[in-house]
Amino acid sequence: MNNLHHKVAVITGSARGLGKAIAERYAALGADIVINYSRDKASADEVVENIKKIGSRVIAVQADVSKVDDLERLFDEAKKAFGKIDIVVANAGIELVETPVVDFTEEQFDKVFSINTKGTYFTMQQAAKNITDNGRIIYIASSTTSFPVPGMAVYGGSKTTPRYLVDILSKEIGHRGVTVNSIIPFAVDHSGIFAEADSYPELRKQLLDSCPMGRLAHVDDVANAAEFFASDLSSFVNGQHLLVNGGATN
Repeated sequence: MNNLHHKVAVITGSARGLGKAIAERYAALGADIVINYSRDKASADEVVENIKKIGSRVIAVQADVSKVDDLERLFDEAKKAFGKIDIVVANAGIELVETPVVDFTEEQFDKVFSINTKGTYFTMQQAAKNITDNGRIIYIASSTTSFPVPGMAVYGGSKTTPRYLVDILSKEIGHRGVTVNSIIPFAVDHSGIFAEADSYPELRKQLLDSCPMGRLAHVDDVANAAEFFASDLSSFVNGQHLLVNGGATN
């Protein structure tokens, strides 16, 4: 088993879904955890209690990733609580699906890009400024960045731009032993827009038909990849984009 004892991990958007699964996985491996949430304090508190039961140290910090001042405060509070930051997972994001190009609004565009693109850019900037040498920076992207899906122009576009930042940042800070990589998950069951079993039935069927394994991703599938990228096993893996999609072709 990988060992993250004495490591400190900051995971944005970790009150539920993928962020929660990654935070709890890292805690189970011994890391101290900084939970981040924007509005859902009740869910964040629940994750904090789960991690305390595991036996790791944990704090929750309210911060809107689309606001640079909030992000600076998030990283300041993480270092104040634990003295350092070893792992940063840029996970926070929102989805916009089944919205054709001719239909999306300026308000929708601005909201999605402010969180998914601006928020991720400045999360990774803060990570680069604050992470320890030999640290790990991980971006949670989307398979729509590799296989465009009709109706997801805004969402897929907002998740594509930070992939380029992964490439650049991996070159700029690789000399410090810091790795920067992205995980590109397929649609995840019981998370995001598929949090409810009966949500978006037509899109769910389209995605299932495209996947040879006949299922959506599980949160643990993504947490497995996040464990690898946070561990010593990936110490020479840098600037890479790992598809976790069961061989799906769209």
